[in-house]
Amino acid sequence: MLLKISPSLSILSPQRNPCPYTERIGRSRVTTVKAKGSITGVVFSPFEELKHKPEVSLVPIEAEKSLARYKYQDKCEAAVNEQINVEYNVSYVYHAMYAYFDRDNVALPGLAKFFKESSEEEREHAEKLMKYQNKKGGRVKLQSILMPVIEFDHADKGDALYAMELALSLEKLTNEKLLNLHKVAEQNKDPEMTSYIESEFLSEQVESIKKISEYVSQLRRVGKGHGVWHFDQVLLHGEPVNA
Repeated sequence: MLLKISPSLSILSPQRNPCPYTERIGRSRVTTVKAKGSITGVVFSPFEELKHKPEVSLVPIEAEKSLARYKYQDKCEAAVNEQINVEYNVSYVYHAMYAYFDRDNVALPGLAKFFKESSEEEREHAEKLMKYQNKKGGRVKLQSILMPVIEFDHADKGDALYAMELALSLEKLTNEKLLNLHKVAEQNKDPEMTSYIESEFLSEQVESIKKISEYVSQLRRVGKGHGVWHFDQVLLHGEPVNA
């Protein structure tokens, strides 16, 4: 495509028998038309190199194709959709934990609050990835969500410790899936995607694993009795309370 500048915008008006002079700037080509030393017109062709690359389509004309998509590989798109499903499944398990600890015969509101917030956080991660998928020109394809367990009582560990250990396993699983997603982006030479995963997910995931690991250690110390109630009060109020 040529972008032509009208001679009326030139420094001097057109002269007879103009002599074109071509100059290359980067990958673009600028043709200046001169006559007796005076500039009479400029022809700017920034996409000259695309003439020899007919397979390159900068703006697709098909209505079903994304206009924003550029060098976004199918494997990256599929991996993002898989991670969306992982985040939703983890969110579903945390929501089941919230419902369990909110029961009147369990009555641990601090744990219920913690797992409800955790469920909402994982759902936010899924929605963040959905927004990213759209930004890259991909298509969000939601998959099935597995039914989670709804009972978390454990004869030896107690329900609080058992649920927190399960949460730690879920956080480590999510981190492993994020690392796989990062690897797919690297293999498909998508530095923007690797940077996005590192900045938006990986650091936060490491922090979550550290925090829940500490909760597991604390619950192992306090046992199944009064200590669980005290731990629950700390989660509920955000600070230590007097027993």
